[in-house]
Amino acid sequence: MTSTDLHSARIPGYDGGPLTDQAGLLNEPLFWLGHLYSCVQSEEAAELLFGADYDAAGDFRRRLWERAEWPAFTVPLAAGHRLHVVYRTFADDNGTDCLLHHPDWHRAELLARDDGHFMGPGLSWPELSAAAENALSGGSTTDPNARLLLLLPAFGDDEVPDDAVGRLVVALRARTGVEAPEPLASAVLEDQGAPGPARWTTAGHGLSINDGGYSFRNPANRFAMPADRLSRVATALAP
Repeated sequence: MTSTDLHSARIPGYDGGPLTDQAGLLNEPLFWLGHLYSCVQSEEAAELLFGADYDAAGDFRRRLWERAEWPAFTVPLAAGHRLHVVYRTFADDNGTDCLLHHPDWHRAELLARDDGHFMGPGLSWPELSAAAENALSGGSTTDPNARLLLLLPAFGDDEVPDDAVGRLVVALRARTGVEAPEPLASAVLEDQGAPGPARWTTAGHGLSINDGGYSFRNPANRFAMPADRLSRVATALAP
């Protein structure tokens, strides 16, 4: 499913919509302030994110949730896999979902849910970085900065490389217009959203899993994906 396929389309196994690709929103700094809201967990970090734009960002986000169509964005991966970020605009159950799909799968896999009942993380830092930087065409954007920020709410990893803060600073500076991207990037990577960091390990046959208490990729959770689906997700997202 390409970005153009999303017009009035549906993702297999995912209820709701219609979905409409809204790549133009990625050029709106106010969009990013709302999108990254769950990534900041302290008052200080929220002030760094919103600055003087708090009210304007709130109004922008409210109008986004009032749309009849569901804004959606696509990030292509290798071998035809795709990550979808969908704004679920149900009046009484709005939120953002991150899903992984391949045309050969009968249903998409929900990796993370960003709402009042957050589920995740769904991506490690190497997976997030690889998806952002792969330069594959066919999605909502080829810009690695937009891709990194788009997928960031689904991320959680207690081991990030030394250059992660600098990489996030570049993305924030390019897309958001926040006044102090350096301390904001540090705060985001320290807080890592609602569930906090998770520890990622490699099980048998290269299976990448984590220990997050709210993660679909933690086999210890009763709601986790079964082993075969965990395996195909790990293969699709492998850096």
